[in-house]
Amino acid sequence: MARKNGDEGLDPVQEMAREGKRLGRSFGRLAALGVVLVLCGVVGLVYTGVATLTSMWLFGWLLLVGGLVGLLQAYASRGTGSFWLAAVVAAVNLAAGCVVLRHPEGTAEALTMFAALLFLTGGVFRLVGSVVTRGPQFGWTLLQGAFGVLLGVLVLFDWPDSSRYVIGCFFSLALLFDGLGLVAMGIGGRRIVGMVTPEPAPAGEAPPMIPPGNAQDQSNN
Repeated sequence: MARKNGDEGLDPVQEMAREGKRLGRSFGRLAALGVVLVLCGVVGLVYTGVATLTSMWLFGWLLLVGGLVGLLQAYASRGTGSFWLAAVVAAVNLAAGCVVLRHPEGTAEALTMFAALLFLTGGVFRLVGSVVTRGPQFGWTLLQGAFGVLLGVLVLFDWPDSSRYVIGCFFSLALLFDGLGLVAMGIGGRRIVGMVTPEPAPAGEAPPMIPPGNAQDQSNN
């Protein structure tokens, strides 16, 4: 109650300044989280093998957690038509999670092969589509297709050795770019909050008052 009464005694300028500080601290935490992600991404790019195994462990634990949540959902929906579907999906997630955690290197090899085939087929489709349609983005689509084919061929030619660094490199790049986005969002948010937040009046100084004549004119308008 004392805090509530104290908040009611604040003038609007002080209240806006207080909320601005809260928002500024929130954006500061967001920028700090972005810095942590950027550091993790840089470390992962340096140690791609460790990043690959780490990503496989995270993937396996996510599958296990998803399977457990699916089991709880299936138990909650027992007696309905979706029970068996939820139970089968949960069992598949649990089995896949156990396989990934027991064989992280083999899982990395399989995912690397899948990624290479995906890059290769996607690049071929882009190349063929750009040549056939010759749309306004012909050059850009042709460049994307050529890059996808080149990346897929390079990964396939070095497979299975490429599985030691490809997944970790992609995982680290995702952390790096996500972290940079959070840093930019946090810094930009703090700057915008600082621009729109009014400065509170110094202690002992009353806030500016509107003269009675001006207040009457504004009410008439």
